[in-house]
Amino acid sequence: MKHALQEVISQRSLEERIAQLAGQISRDYADGDLVLVAVLSGAFVFAADLCRSLSIDCTIDFVRVSSYGSNTSSSGAIRLVQAPSLDLAGRDVLVVEDIVDTGMTLQWLINYFHEQSAASVRLCVLIDKKERRQVPLEADYAGFTLDHGFLVGYGLDFAERYRNLPSIYTLQDAAS
Repeated sequence: MKHALQEVISQRSLEERIAQLAGQISRDYADGDLVLVAVLSGAFVFAADLCRSLSIDCTIDFVRVSSYGSNTSSSGAIRLVQAPSLDLAGRDVLVVEDIVDTGMTLQWLINYFHEQSAASVRLCVLIDKKERRQVPLEADYAGFTLDHGFLVGYGLDFAERYRNLPSIYTLQDAAS
């Protein structure tokens, strides 16, 4: 099945907003011991651009969780596939995620990092979609707020496709 793509956030808009987020994060963590923990696989592009835009020193680690599989909506069953390799005890953790939708996975991750004795845990998301939020979760840093559509590009995928696109698009079914 082919899919139609409609651009909703341009590459230029992404670059400008990430620079703004990086400036705010750099100010907020100027005196901290910041660890960016990027959620694989979707957040790798955003996390790479974000960390390069920071004006402060930080370390970077990764975590992988699963709740979507090849579907366009979360299954609700969250499992830790890859834990961070760094010791997070006493450190400021900034979870970097591509999108927050239901909030269930990110709430689970925030609780997980608190259990690892992180000094603080905050959340930075590229896309905040509140339309299907199932838990009371607010991002500390949000790039864009969108209300609808299944999004791909700039790390966001559908069945592991479209991550390489430089902008963000809505994905729509199209006739073959």
